Amino acid sequence: MKRVDSCQNGCCAVNFSDKDDSPRDFFSSLKDFVIPILGFVFLLLLISFRWLEIDIIPIDTYFFLYLLLYLFISKTVLYKAFRLLLKGKIYNEFVLMTVATIGAFFIGSYAEGVAVMLFYIVGEQFQENAVNRAKQSIEALLKVQAEEVIVKENTKWVVKHPKEVMVGQVIQVRPGEKIALDGVLISEKANVDSSALTGESLPVKKMAGEEILAGMINQNHLIEIEVSSKFEDTKLANILQMVQDAVGRKAKTQVLISKLAKIYTPIVFWLAFALVLLPALFLGSAYDFQTWFQRALIFLVISCPCALVISIPLGYFGGIGAASANGILFKGSNYIDIITKVDTVVFDKTGTMTEGVFRVQDFYVENSFDRQTVLNNVALIEKNSTHPIALAIVNYAEIDSQDAITIKDFHELAGFGLTAKLDGCEFVIGNFKLLDKMSISYPHDFSEIQTTVIAVAVDGVFAGYFSIADALKPDAIQAINDLRKQKHIKSLIMLSGDRKSVVSRISSTLGIDKGLGELLPQDKMEVVQNLKQKGNTVAFVGDGINDAPVITSSDIGIAMGGLGSDAAIETADVVIQTDQPSKINTAIKIGLYTRKVIFQNIALAIGVKLLVLILGSLGLANLWEAVIADVGVALLAILNSVRIMRAFRY
Repeated sequence: MKRVDSCQNGCCAVNFSDKDDSPRDFFSSLKDFVIPILGFVFLLLLISFRWLEIDIIPIDTYFFLYLLLYLFISKTVLYKAFRLLLKGKIYNEFVLMTVATIGAFFIGSYAEGVAVMLFYIVGEQFQENAVNRAKQSIEALLKVQAEEVIVKENTKWVVKHPKEVMVGQVIQVRPGEKIALDGVLISEKANVDSSALTGESLPVKKMAGEEILAGMINQNHLIEIEVSSKFEDTKLANILQMVQDAVGRKAKTQVLISKLAKIYTPIVFWLAFALVLLPALFLGSAYDFQTWFQRALIFLVISCPCALVISIPLGYFGGIGAASANGILFKGSNYIDIITKVDTVVFDKTGTMTEGVFRVQDFYVENSFDRQTVLNNVALIEKNSTHPIALAIVNYAEIDSQDAITIKDFHELAGFGLTAKLDGCEFVIGNFKLLDKMSISYPHDFSEIQTTVIAVAVDGVFAGYFSIADALKPDAIQAINDLRKQKHIKSLIMLSGDRKSVVSRISSTLGIDKGLGELLPQDKMEVVQNLKQKGNTVAFVGDGINDAPVITSSDIGIAMGGLGSDAAIETADVVIQTDQPSKINTAIKIGLYTRKVIFQNIALAIGVKLLVLILGSLGLANLWEAVIADVGVALLAILNSVRIMRAFRY
């Protein structure tokens, strides 16, 4: 049975099984078919009595029995058709099926008329159940949010709804409970199940001071968390909102089919009308109204567009659901189409292909400066920044908080570094482009150093530099190798604000075609725009707040959702909740597989319908064959769509 479901378009990184073993659900689904089952039983009895010439029922009462059976099974369809006709909406499948079945009664084909309606209702019920199953996954996803939380007020612990908890308050989470709000772990340590957010089933160990997110499940012992976000601002709430927004974003194929259906249905009505009348102009006395009227009815039945209109959205639901189960959030089915056309993938470096966890390898200071003083002062300034490099320097310095220290004129310059004043001294901390910008000279050539270098200047004089390294993500090389196997991907490029030598080394290690370093956010945008102007379809993969503009400007933006910034996640079209670059290839494979299934559904529906339309027009197919072909195509298309979920079940 379901553990945690995905959304309707499958859009969040949540796990679910498409197999439901609940007896209650089974019987609930079965009751939807009670009327069709009873209808089939009585229809078979009437046909059997008539065929075997059993005298239980007088011949002249068969019409009334068929009519009663028809009204019993088709009352819902007749009601919908009647209401739509009152609104002036003639061209729809309900009116189409009503006209076809009443027409069958008009020519004396009572059993066929009842059978057409029965098969239609069964097909519609299967389609409705399939759509409802997709919709139910949204309801299950919403249950990921906890509805109550234990919060500390003064010296007491009270139970409240998470919406009532304020930032800065402390909440308590017992073993096995869902965490209701984002926050920072106060307790010494915790083991949490993050599968609802990332799709990864392995527990994650958290230590005091580390971030805890709503939707995670506390596994071992009682923990306390200081709340850092309101209920509506948690990452989980943002994911759920993106999931629901995704429902409205349709793929071009869906939009095209919906538009065609509106044109297609009236054309079918008038072609059926012409099929009755036009032969009379050419056949003269040989014209038989009943024969051509029956052919027109067959034409109406088989031309019902429901197989196309229903099965295509279901295909996209399946694709987005499969992605969701693998920790990938597509924000709309249109992005499934776009990702299949990507021929150029552009990567950010830090936090995307590397861990984003920097460690200072060493700190070099010019002889005229005291090493410990400079180190402490730089660390105190860096404590005001959230950049991963700043955190690495603070950790390296191992300083305690000093509230008495006042930092003045703190400015963080995206792509360069930062400036600030401390104890009357002006500090410049960042890359060498920042020193060049500030006209600060430095005595050495650092271009060949294979690590990230952060320079420090005090009062306009070069004071020293940090040597900082960042490790590749475990699956980074696999990600590149997998993308190489995609025949439609021509180029892999890395863009970074880091030094050229560092970017060159990492690009070479990964096997990326080209690595460009020392780029500002606007430089990255310019590179992507140039690629697009050359006719490339570009996917950009990033995680930082400075990646948000270039993510937006690419054909499809992909964000690392685990450690990535809210700005990057918000602007991205696809979010990888597990922070694994190898999931990019998985997303592409799911997109390709989904497109294949959808085109199979289109080809199947159109091919079978055209064949039976031609056969029916020539008098080589009857109403039975028409309705079986129509319902059969719809059911096969639905079953084909289900394959997407099964193909990517992990």
